[in-house]
Amino acid sequence: MAGKPKLHYAKGRGKMESIRWLLAAAGVEFEEEFIEKKEDLEKLRNDGVLLFQQVPMVEMDGMKMVQTRAILSYIAAKYNLYGKDLKERAWIDMYVEATTDLMGMIMYLPFQPADTKEKNLALIIERATTRYFPVYEKALKDHGHDYLVGNKLSWADIHLLEAILMAEECKPDILSAFPLLQAFKGRISNIPTIKKFLQPGSQRKPPTDEKFVATVRKIFNI
Repeated sequence: MAGKPKLHYAKGRGKMESIRWLLAAAGVEFEEEFIEKKEDLEKLRNDGVLLFQQVPMVEMDGMKMVQTRAILSYIAAKYNLYGKDLKERAWIDMYVEATTDLMGMIMYLPFQPADTKEKNLALIIERATTRYFPVYEKALKDHGHDYLVGNKLSWADIHLLEAILMAEECKPDILSAFPLLQAFKGRISNIPTIKKFLQPGSQRKPPTDEKFVATVRKIFNI
């Protein structure tokens, strides 16, 4: 029997967090080997296990996978979270790419200069409530099902819930004008594997704080 997937990344959210979410939602147990200092990253590079000298890296099924999107696509396909045909997969991809854009804005906020944070936070809230969330609200209304694509849980649903929770950390009432998304959040949060991941003590990482920002800057020279 193959061992558990092993995740190589710093001890925080970053680009690995969506991978943690997807594995957890699929009910897959995983191990983590944290990069805590620059030398840890250099060792991985020198050992030749990082195809493009970058993390995230996931050891899984005999592969050392890199590139976040490639890793997520593999997990989604392997665990039946990627639709039943090409059209469903295309919709999942479109929804995922949009939530990735929104989460990227939120992810980089703590790394931005203090004098720009307020302006960038306002932009995140504006984009979430005028560009992204209205689309998902309408999709749920038009589709008439509990899920974004087809009538079963997909990567798109898991990714959207992650984005909603990140957006709520920016503005707790950000879903106030989106009743279907509020209901969606409640439904998806109560799926047993996801509910477990949302409990204290899971491998879900907390919001990025100044300590993690300093660690990342030191490890990656940014």
